Amino acid sequence: MLIVNADIRTMAQRDYPHGFVEVRGEKIMTVGPMEDCPPLDGQEVLDARGWIAVPGFVDAHSHIGMWEDGLGFEGDDGNEDTDPATPHLRGLDGVNPMDRAFAEARASGVCTVVTGPGSANPIAGQMCALKTLGRRVDDMVVREPLAMKMAMGENPKSSYHEKQQGPATRMAIAAVLREHLAKAQKYQEQLERALEDEDLEEPEYDAKCEALLPLLKGQIQAHIHAHRADDMFTGLRIAREFGFAPVLIHGTEGYLVADLLAKEGVPVVVGPLMGARTKPELAQSDIRAAGILNRAGVPIAICTDHPEVPENYLLLSAQMAVQGGLDQKAALRAITIEPARICGIQDRVGSLEPGKDADLLLFRQEPMETREPPQVVIISGQRVV
Repeated sequence: MLIVNADIRTMAQRDYPHGFVEVRGEKIMTVGPMEDCPPLDGQEVLDARGWIAVPGFVDAHSHIGMWEDGLGFEGDDGNEDTDPATPHLRGLDGVNPMDRAFAEARASGVCTVVTGPGSANPIAGQMCALKTLGRRVDDMVVREPLAMKMAMGENPKSSYHEKQQGPATRMAIAAVLREHLAKAQKYQEQLERALEDEDLEEPEYDAKCEALLPLLKGQIQAHIHAHRADDMFTGLRIAREFGFAPVLIHGTEGYLVADLLAKEGVPVVVGPLMGARTKPELAQSDIRAAGILNRAGVPIAICTDHPEVPENYLLLSAQMAVQGGLDQKAALRAITIEPARICGIQDRVGSLEPGKDADLLLFRQEPMETREPPQVVIISGQRVV
C-alpha cells in the first residue's frame, strides 16, 4: 500500500506536510516528501490529500479484555484477590480478544494497548502489550511480559480490609512488596551460586520468585498503581532499594509534586481523566495534571484505565488534557510515541518510521480538535476502517 499526499505527523525527527508512507506487509518501508515518492504503478494507492496522518494510538495502561463488557462476574478476570502477592499471574492468560471493546478501540484509532491485572493486590502480576487486531491473543502480542504490576494505597487496603486480613495499612502493603522482592533476590542468588558450583543444589522451584526475576534483572519495569503523592514516593523508595525501573500509573496527585518527580526522572502514565471523584484518593484529581507534569519535565503518557474510561475514549482523554492546559503536540505524543517509549515498545509502535509496524490513522481535521473518529485505521498493514 502507498499512502500519498498526506500531512504526515511522524512523531519522529521530521514531519512531511505533503508526504507519503509506503507499507509492505506489516511494516512501514519508507516515509518521506512526495518528491521522493516511489512509482505508483502496481501498488495499491490511497490518496490522502487533505488528510492528516498520525501513528496508531497507544494506551500505556488499561485492563481491556480483563473486565469484559456486560458480563459481570463471569467476565471479571482482572483481580485474583485471594492472595496479596501474585507475581506469577500473566495478564495474557486473562484476556478475551473477542471482547467487543477491542473492536471499539480499533475504530477509534487505538492500535496498541498495555493490559493486565487490576490493583487489588500489592503485587498483581504481569502486564502485556497487545495489538487490538486479532482473534487469538497469542497473535496480538507486542511484548510479554512487559511489566510487573504493583499497587499502593486504597485499592489493596480496601480489598483485604473487607476480608478482615492483611495488608490493611500502607505499611503492610510496603512490607508485602519488600518481603517478596527480598525472597526473589535470595532465590536469584541461590540459582547463581548453584550455576557456579556444581556441588550446590538449585533452590526448589518457586513460581512467584521466578516471575520476579526479570524485574530484578532489569528486563522489565514495575508499573506502580499510585494516586496519592505519598504512595508514589513509597513505590519509588522500594524501587531504589531493589534496583528496578519504576513507572507511576495514574499519578493523580503527581501535579502537586511535579518538581520532585522531575528530579526523580520517573515517567507518569496519567489517567483516567474522566469520571467523578468517587473515592478519597481521587479527591485531588484535576485535568490540569498532565499539563503541569509535562511543563515540569516529567515524561508523561495518557491512559484510559479501561474499563474505568472506555478504551475508545483515549483520544477524548488527550483532548481533555489539552483543555486542562497540555500543549496539543504534547497531547498527541502522549498517546503515540511517549507511551511507546515509557513501555519500551518504541521499536515497534508509536511513530511513523521505516521498520516499524504499519499502524497508521488518517483524520480529516486536527486530531486534538475533531470530534470525528479517524477516517482510516491501518493496523500491522491491514486496513480495518
